[in-house]
Amino acid sequence: MSAPPAPAATAPPPPRTSPPATGSTSAAPLRRRRRPLRSRLVPYLLLVPALVPLGVGLGYPLVRQFVFSFQEYGLAQQFGRPAEWVGLDNYVTLLSDPYVWGVIARSIAFCLVNAALTMALGIALAVLMTKVGRGARITLQVGMLLAWGTPVLATMTVWQWLFDSQYGVVNWVLAGPLGMEGQRGHSWLIEPLSFYAVATVIVVWMSVPFVVFTVYAGLLQVPEECMEAAQLDGASSWQRLWGLALPMIKPVLFVVALLQVIWDLRVFTQIHVLQRAGAPTRETHLLGTYIYSLSKEFSIAGAMATIMLVITLVLTTAYIRRMLREEEA
Repeated sequence: MSAPPAPAATAPPPPRTSPPATGSTSAAPLRRRRRPLRSRLVPYLLLVPALVPLGVGLGYPLVRQFVFSFQEYGLAQQFGRPAEWVGLDNYVTLLSDPYVWGVIARSIAFCLVNAALTMALGIALAVLMTKVGRGARITLQVGMLLAWGTPVLATMTVWQWLFDSQYGVVNWVLAGPLGMEGQRGHSWLIEPLSFYAVATVIVVWMSVPFVVFTVYAGLLQVPEECMEAAQLDGASSWQRLWGLALPMIKPVLFVVALLQVIWDLRVFTQIHVLQRAGAPTRETHLLGTYIYSLSKEFSIAGAMATIMLVITLVLTTAYIRRMLREEEA
């Protein structure tokens, strides 16, 4: 018998080829169609009606002030006498005066103290509004809206009456119920230190509502899930606030602090009204009131206003850089 024939070898199946993927590197990239020029210019053209009034209303006075600071410009130039170009003489005159440096130092100290107190009280009241009931929260909101919406001059009239040396409620409370007889008839505006204490109370009282409402709105955006998870992990109320809620609303805090520094550095109305109520003017000048006192010498006032602008930019540069880094992150 012959052996059975060997089975024929089967060839391996051909490799399975996958169809070319759409969008592979070998595929030719599709060219993006460029939008027509008209459609690209439309957003910028829509900004023109808002930018032109801003440029005219803010840009022209700023440029005019900057030009004045390099000229000798006073009342005579208002009646037609040509202004003389003096270069940096106005700046040298101001910066070589020790009194000007005293005004600058007082203004910066007043600004930083008021901004810090306003932020601390504002954040505390905003946190309080998230903890209290609906009735107490509405009462706080209405009270702060009234304080914030009252005109400045009307508010100053009330505060002058409160701190009046003869009929003021503050002196009556200190001398009567609290037994501080030395405060009877005390004038709060004569001494610079007590003058700035009164001004600080007024400025902070008028600025706190803005911080409260802004920070409160930011705290409402903090996710409840994150706060509950931190509470389950054993974090205390202070730890949840300081380590979780406030870092989440850091951009809001940066913007509010930046605005407070700018506003408190250029405060004018409150200081001017208190000075007219009997305070020594020279010892209580800040940058705003000092520039106003130079209003008859336009060139010196323009140079002082430019110095104030530079100081404002220096104080706010750190905040602006930090905000930009936060946005990039």
